[in-house]
Amino acid sequence: MQELLELAETIAREAGELARIRRQVGVTIAASKSSLADIVTEADREVEALIRERLAQARPGDGFFGEESGAERGTSGVTWIVDPIDGTVNYSYGIPHYAVSIAAVTGEPTPDEWMPEVGVVHNPATGETFTGVRGQGAWLGKMRLHVSTPSPAGALLATGFGYDPAQHEGDLARVRAVMPFARDLRRAGAASLDLAYVAAGRLDGYFEKNLQPWDHAAGGVLVTEAGGVIGGEPAGRPGREMVIAAGRETFDRIHAAIYR
Repeated sequence: MQELLELAETIAREAGELARIRRQVGVTIAASKSSLADIVTEADREVEALIRERLAQARPGDGFFGEESGAERGTSGVTWIVDPIDGTVNYSYGIPHYAVSIAAVTGEPTPDEWMPEVGVVHNPATGETFTGVRGQGAWLGKMRLHVSTPSPAGALLATGFGYDPAQHEGDLARVRAVMPFARDLRRAGAASLDLAYVAAGRLDGYFEKNLQPWDHAAGGVLVTEAGGVIGGEPAGRPGREMVIAAGRETFDRIHAAIYR
C-alpha cells in the first residue's frame, strides 16, 4: 500500500500543477453534465488524461474509474478512483478551493463492493496534500490527522447543494434539520476537501446528497483513518442518496437529524 500511496501522491502533485497552470492561462468550458450549472472544463479532461497515462505507465494491470473518462476493469485487483478537478465551478471562477482526488481500492470495482485502501487529496492552490492508507492513519505532511471531538459551542458542519434546482428544497430541509446543534455551516464547493477537513478537525462534520464515487473515495479513506466515520445511503455506505462524515458522536447526530 505504501507503493500505491507514493505513486498517487506523486501523480496528484503533477496533475495539480497542470491544473494550476491551465487556470492561470484561462478556463475553457467544454460541456455541461447533469445540468447547465454542472460543468466540465477542458482542464478536467486534460488532467484526467495525464493521471490515467501516468497510472497506466506505472501499473498497467490496474483498473481505472474516472469522472471524465469512465471505468475500465483491470487484472491486478486494484482500481484507481479519480476526480481530476473536484470543485470545477470554484476552479472556473478562480476560487482557490479545488482538488485532485485519487484513491486506490481493491476488490470488485463497484462502490458497494470495493475496499478503499489509499486516498490522496491535493489542493494545488494551497499546496496542501492530505494522504491516508488503510490501517496506517491519515496525514497532512508529517502531521497525523484526527477528527474533532464534540464542543459545547456546537458542530461546525459543511454541506453541498445539488446542481438541479429541483433538489434545493431537500438540501435546505437537511440544513434546517441540523442547525439546532450546529455552530455554523460551510458550503465550500469541493467534497474531497470537505472530507479532508473533517479528517483534519477543521470541520466537525459533513453531509451531502448526490455525490459520485470519485467525490468521496479518497476523502473517505482520510476520514476513517483519522478516527472518524463515513457512511450514508444506500445500505449504510456512502452513496448517491447520502454521504455523512464526522466523528462517531457527531455522525450519529447528523444521521438522526436528517432521517428523523
